[in-house]
Amino acid sequence: MRNYELAFIIEPGLDDEGATNVVDKVSQFVKSINGEVASVDVWGRRKLAYPINNYREGTYVLFQAKMPPASVVELERNLKLSEEIVRYLLINVES
Repeated sequence: MRNYELAFIIEPGLDDEGATNVVDKVSQFVKSINGEVASVDVWGRRKLAYPINNYREGTYVLFQAKMPPASVVELERNLKLSEEIVRYLLINVES
């Protein structure tokens, strides 16, 4: 298993409870693909540097997780299909 960092932005239309539900959903999906969530850091609502899909702000979240490399494609597919996630970045962190 490799270490990954996942940063994503949740659309601003969701309240704090809705954002928590999205974080829980992503966490459960990581676990369902044989991954382990090391930490979750919710940065809160922030202004975007430039508009994305006509949104000017969003809730930033940072995950640190361990996953098998084969599961990354499935995770990215799930993140792309999620309507609540405006943008994401998944990177491999060297151990």
